[in-house]
Amino acid sequence: MASKKITKKKKKKIIVSVLGVILALVYISPFYMLLSNSFKTSKGIFKEIFALPFGKYFTLENYVNAFREMDFIKSFTNSLLITIVGTSLIVITSAMAAWVLVRYKSKTSTLIFFGFAGAVLVPFQCVMLPLVKFMGKLNMLNIPGLIVMYIGFGSSMAIMFFHGFIKNVPIALEEAAIIDGCGPFRVFWRIVLPLMKPIVFTIVILDVMWLWNDFLLPSLIINQPGMHTIPLKTYYFFGKYTKRWDLATAALVISIIPIMIFYAFAQKRVINGITEGAVK
Repeated sequence: MASKKITKKKKKKIIVSVLGVILALVYISPFYMLLSNSFKTSKGIFKEIFALPFGKYFTLENYVNAFREMDFIKSFTNSLLITIVGTSLIVITSAMAAWVLVRYKSKTSTLIFFGFAGAVLVPFQCVMLPLVKFMGKLNMLNIPGLIVMYIGFGSSMAIMFFHGFIKNVPIALEEAAIIDGCGPFRVFWRIVLPLMKPIVFTIVILDVMWLWNDFLLPSLIINQPGMHTIPLKTYYFFGKYTKRWDLATAALVISIIPIMIFYAFAQKRVINGITEGAVK
């Protein structure tokens, strides 16, 4: 009987492993096709779409041409500026707001917090047209205006994360700092913010990936070619070269490389931030 149970467990493990491998191949196959075809000529893509990028159809010119035609340096600079400034302001303003809402408890603070929580449930599509019209009247259909809108859309979720984390931070530490002569501003920067480092890293990583990959909001706000972000530039490039799959695939690979490198280095921070926040 024991041997039968062991064999059944082994069979289940084998079946689960096989299904896992099949599922992994299904998810990986689009990335494989994108990467392999980016190293082929246009003729090679149509003739050997699933083949490895070796042999007579192999070329590196796709990346050179795509890099030049996309004006990658300019697009990369725009995306980097928006991502760094937007993420920094979201983290700082949201952390301050959450700290005040937790420490200065009142009916008004509770109402404000539930307002932020409710804002998370509002779909962007419901407000995008009035928002674009309003920002147009303010002459803010540009990169600074885009950053301001990112702060508005990103703060609600960040405040909810910070709010839950700060409630578990001992208030005695802040009281001791106040007794030593620290004002509210110094208490926040010297005591509270360093203690929130795990959740700060988590929010930073999630917001960086959101801002870097976002397409819809920049497509509504940014109309000038010199202000295009990488996703927006890739969209226009792909439309321009829709029949040139060799250049289009290379452009797509170039656009996802920076965020893949970032996530490869930051994924441990995401897991650590979530687990440490749960423990606290």
